[in-house]
Amino acid sequence: MLEHLQALYPNQYDQRILRTLQRRVKKWKALHGPEKDVIFRQQAQPGLQGFSDFTHPDSPITIKQQPFAHLLYQFRLAYSGWRSITVVQGGESYSALSTGLQRALTQAGGCPVEHRTDSLSAARNNTQNVWTDAYQDLCEHYNMTPTRNNLGQSHENGVVECANGSFKRRLAQHLLLRGHSDFDSIEAYQAFIDQIVGKLNQRSRSRFLEEQQTLQALPEYDAVDYTLLSIKVTRSATIEVRRVVYSVPSRLIGERLQVRLYHNKLVLYVGQQVALTLPRIYPALGQSRARCINYRHIIRSLAAKPQAFRYSQLRDDILPDDNYRQLWQLVDDALPAQDACKWIVTVLWLASEYDSEQELGETLLQEARAGLFESAKTIQERFYTPQSAPDIKTKQHNLQSYDALLTSLKAQAKHDVEVPF
Repeated sequence: MLEHLQALYPNQYDQRILRTLQRRVKKWKALHGPEKDVIFRQQAQPGLQGFSDFTHPDSPITIKQQPFAHLLYQFRLAYSGWRSITVVQGGESYSALSTGLQRALTQAGGCPVEHRTDSLSAARNNTQNVWTDAYQDLCEHYNMTPTRNNLGQSHENGVVECANGSFKRRLAQHLLLRGHSDFDSIEAYQAFIDQIVGKLNQRSRSRFLEEQQTLQALPEYDAVDYTLLSIKVTRSATIEVRRVVYSVPSRLIGERLQVRLYHNKLVLYVGQQVALTLPRIYPALGQSRARCINYRHIIRSLAAKPQAFRYSQLRDDILPDDNYRQLWQLVDDALPAQDACKWIVTVLWLASEYDSEQELGETLLQEARAGLFESAKTIQERFYTPQSAPDIKTKQHNLQSYDALLTSLKAQAKHDVEVPF
């Protein structure tokens, strides 16, 4: 507006009047401007509404010194403010929503009448403006009516939106008091969060006990919290799920597997029998694909044809960690091509056969840096000397006891009398 006035009346309106102009416009809008939207604050009813939302944690978390990408799912009851927070991996998927929601309802000991979310793609097909079949079934299973706030109106989901911010600030403070943000496992991290949530829930304990009496009873069984897929194992002993390639034991080649896809794992079934459980992997930020290869699944086939290792599409993923990748570079530079492939494949076979992956990799890498590459046979003899069987001394019992047993049975048989009908 000021620029427009300056263009119409050159040299009359100086830039210094900007703040004065802003104050006058603000006052005019208050007196003569358009009507504004009114927020109608709601009176929460016990047991009526529960809210769900996902949020990204502000504090970086590591698991065993490795960055841990994850989301926090939060469920909150509108009346009491009681909450439950679950660590979930991947995006805002149905399996993550279902896992977190069912965990929260179990902790609360009941279900509200309504379950409200924002426009989660895990719950709603926003293109067709309908609930997804899986989410609809989930709500019906717990006798909850699904609702959502209007698009762009985040304050309608404020019960949980505000709680996300307050919890993340509290989490950051507890991590500072703890001194570090590294955890031994995801379970340990979840337990740490549960402790913080437990302290917050103590503030609303009396209102929660009141609300708990009005919650609907839980069903006898949990609902499905996974996505079911049917996938055939390739000749390379791999399957592809959500743009991620996973290796499986070679005995499953050609089999069609039923895959139960959770937010943090894959459970593979052959018929009705569980064949394997794999950790779920997600593509890294900025990447569209990923691989999860376990060399133990294919090492026997690779040991039979070690030269296939060099140009395998999965070569770098077959090597289990950075120690083995560095070891491969060193041995490939030091030995002839065929010998290098045979050497590294044999080392992997030994690591698998004797379950000593970490120890073997660290030791051989130190020696390789010094230019020492022992033969596979020498490595096996050096690290895996078979233990001799212990000398067990036993005393043979008296065989005459068998004669005594047979004699007593024979005598008993003579006294048996057949009773006719």
